[in-house]
Amino acid sequence: MAHKILIVDDAAFMRMMIKDILSKNGYEVVGEAADGAQAVEKYKETQPDLVTMDITMPEMDGITALKEIKKLNPSAKVIMCSAMGQQAMVIDAIQAGAKDFIVKPFQADRVLEAIGKTLG
Repeated sequence: MAHKILIVDDAAFMRMMIKDILSKNGYEVVGEAADGAQAVEKYKETQPDLVTMDITMPEMDGITALKEIKKLNPSAKVIMCSAMGQQAMVIDAIQAGAKDFIVKPFQADRVLEAIGKTLG
């Protein structure tokens, strides 16, 4: 059974990049969301094994969405995606329960390493 992953990013091309990396490596992308509110809805719908969550998004940011998902499922596995220079937000995210973070621009091996480690 392939692990199910939900991709959250407000940039469509970023979602496409991650989706491409994951699909090529045997993961199943079960949903995509463009903001935090959508992410929470999609999480309920798809019950993924893991979420890749962008930090800065319109409507609801990634840290708020992470906290909402953690309320739904305290053992949810979420990896944050951040641009360079967002260290303070990354620390907030880890404190809120994120398992790991990957920095943009994405490097396939780093993405796969973070996901592999988080899914154990």
